[in-house]
Amino acid sequence: MADARLLAVDWGSTRLRAYLLGADGAVLDTRASEAGASTLGAGAGGFEAALQAVANDWLREHPGLPSVACGMVGSAHGWREAPYAECPIELAGLHAHAVSVPWAGGELKILPGLSCREADGTPDVMRGEETQIAGVLAQRPQDAADAMLVLPGTHSKWARLQGGRVMSFATRMTGELYAVLRQHSVLGRLMTTPSRDTSDHTAFDKGVAAAQRNGGRDLAHQLFATRTLGLFGLCQADDLGDFLSGLLIGHELVAGLAQADPRRPLVLVGEPALCERYRRALQQLGREDVSHIDHTAPAGLWQQALSAGWVH
Repeated sequence: MADARLLAVDWGSTRLRAYLLGADGAVLDTRASEAGASTLGAGAGGFEAALQAVANDWLREHPGLPSVACGMVGSAHGWREAPYAECPIELAGLHAHAVSVPWAGGELKILPGLSCREADGTPDVMRGEETQIAGVLAQRPQDAADAMLVLPGTHSKWARLQGGRVMSFATRMTGELYAVLRQHSVLGRLMTTPSRDTSDHTAFDKGVAAAQRNGGRDLAHQLFATRTLGLFGLCQADDLGDFLSGLLIGHELVAGLAQADPRRPLVLVGEPALCERYRRALQQLGREDVSHIDHTAPAGLWQQALSAGWVH
């Protein structure tokens, strides 16, 4: 750990992930906690205590270690708000929009999120994903500089890159819709948690096919099939969650692909298991040329710190 150079923090709504980075951004150690930005009260005290809880021993071993964070820690309800940087933007210079907060470790640099506007003026935003995108560009510029990047999650992001710049993006609330519908709607009443091998993707594929068959339209009607397939014994209780997942992901992909340039590479960014679901659905929809990259936030945080001169 003698060559530690940077404390890098990916601080989302529900989870805090901290990385101790060494020369060239190598990950020397990682920590995580459930102290997400949305779980902490107003004021700096809770945020500082949460960060100290995961990084105190690193700071004792490496006094004066620079620190940088991205994600919801910079939201209006975070530690300190970092106003959104507007697209189009070259992410190599994102650090110029960072804000600083003092803490026990010295000074924490908080990176901003991004904003863009649709043709009708409706705004869209992201926080945290822009740093993952910066990491993709740092690690695989040949694959991402002129690509459509898809970052699945609670709020999936579709980011259009051109010449290494983020030109625009679109958010689709697929993950949150799945959670809300499963936990708080009539659709979840017949569902059970699978108690068997989950390698059978039949129900998931059926959901994707339903979305494709309808051309991504009339989701409100198709959703009710999650209940009626169970009522009439056409889908087992263990499989209804997979059908709903396939239906929602299918609708997201049909809409996203309709707005994407088919000549532009498609890159999935994020956790392998979820990205595999998207890859499988994309394959079913006729897109075979899909690559995947994971764990890009540390590389993005390092790239920003290096470009800003916070590390050497």
